[in-house]
Amino acid sequence: MLATIPEMMKADPAVATTQTPINVLAVDDDPSIRQMIADYLGDNDIQVTALASGKQIAEVLARQEIDLVILDLKLPGEDGMQIAQALRAESTIPIIMLTGRKDEADRVMGLELGADDYLTKPFSPRELLARIRALIRRSRVHETVADGLAKIRTYRFAGWELSIRLRKLTSPQGVTIAMTNSEFNLLVAFLAAPQRVLTREQLLDSSRLHNDEVYDRSIDVQVGRLRKKLEEKSATTPLIRTERGAGYVFTASVEVVR
Repeated sequence: MLATIPEMMKADPAVATTQTPINVLAVDDDPSIRQMIADYLGDNDIQVTALASGKQIAEVLARQEIDLVILDLKLPGEDGMQIAQALRAESTIPIIMLTGRKDEADRVMGLELGADDYLTKPFSPRELLARIRALIRRSRVHETVADGLAKIRTYRFAGWELSIRLRKLTSPQGVTIAMTNSEFNLLVAFLAAPQRVLTREQLLDSSRLHNDEVYDRSIDVQVGRLRKKLEEKSATTPLIRTERGAGYVFTASVEVVR
């Protein structure tokens, strides 16, 4: 049951507001959820555009500057996964999925397709607000990082080559290796700090993976997948080393081509 205590619907002084205005697009077919999101976030200085379906998303994004999308994956007659995938293919706007409590497979697939976070229904509007602000802070840090990456054309390491602009990873044998968005961001994080211990929290922030009680080990899964792809096409020593209790180290020397 959604929070009904009147005090829950008031502005939340426990979560500091950000100075830059935040514009959120909320897509959910349930009018009570749309109203709750709009009222609570509005009381906390966040502008909300609410839609009952995904059919108008492109139109809204074309005319408004949207900072984050809240997307219900169970929209009647629509595939929320395809909507999320299309959004991620066109932009880096943070996406928070709304899912049913039992839809673990949907949550995993949604995160794989590029969603940044999720909430299971019923959810607390205060938690939604906190997650929105956390993602906005992270995305704005990434915008600064993106400015730096724009000056880098390619990373080279141990015979491998990663083109930043093309988002293309090429093995020492000249084979192009397919990567998910998270794997690409994770590899970039390693290449930006070679031969240094990176904690799970640093890698979670860099790869924009979800960090929650259910998925607090998701970074280990992603590192394992990336490591497997690198090792399948490499005869060298392992490129990613686990530092027990600390994190991970990218072992190779890295050349930056600007």
